[in-house]
Amino acid sequence: MTMTSDGASVLLIDDDEALTSLLGEFLGRFGMSVRSAAHPIDGLRLLKSQPPDIVILDVMLPGMDGFAVCRKIRETSRIPIIMLTARGDVTDRVVGLELGADDYLPKPFEPRELVARIQAVLRRGLHPEAVEHTRVGELLVNWSARSACLADRPLDLTTAEFELLAVLLRSPGRVLSRDRIMDLLRGADRDAFDRSIDVLVSRLRNKLGDNARRPRFIKTVHGIGYAFIGDDDA
Repeated sequence: MTMTSDGASVLLIDDDEALTSLLGEFLGRFGMSVRSAAHPIDGLRLLKSQPPDIVILDVMLPGMDGFAVCRKIRETSRIPIIMLTARGDVTDRVVGLELGADDYLPKPFEPRELVARIQAVLRRGLHPEAVEHTRVGELLVNWSARSACLADRPLDLTTAEFELLAVLLRSPGRVLSRDRIMDLLRGADRDAFDRSIDVLVSRLRNKLGDNARRPRFIKTVHGIGYAFIGDDDA
């Protein structure tokens, strides 16, 4: 089963009315329905009353910046978030990932690229697996539920964190470069930064209680990338 953007509902939180109007019309051509909010408070209210399939969130907003909004959303929801960064600085991108965003796109951008990012993030939501679950030591991954537990304790993973875990688990013992991991996560090289992957790995490690110096699950291969270690008991 492959998930597409057809029928997907999008919440766009951006105070650029010309851009929101353009994107609303453009995304509609791909079967998406778009609601927009110029103020973050209104956006959070819409998110609560009519939860969308994905949120497109600008960093520069009145009253509360996009990072604060992302943090607020992540307090109660794992809904996919794509952040828009006006400057495209690596700092903005890293901060967004640290707060739980699933992807980022620097302004200005081509609307078609945003469509591609939305489609990629939504596809991550449904990946058919040959087995129901995979166990590696105390780690248990339920593929159909897209959830993971460690020593019977549920792990609160974001979409990007779960997808990173899945990418590593699908290649046990194999060293994957940062570029390869980015390709597998996003489907293409989109001017990504190596540090973005490092941030995701660090977040995932923290939730796994893993130690980079004495890893149980994720091993760093200096100068190359990362490898998932451990015995698969599935």
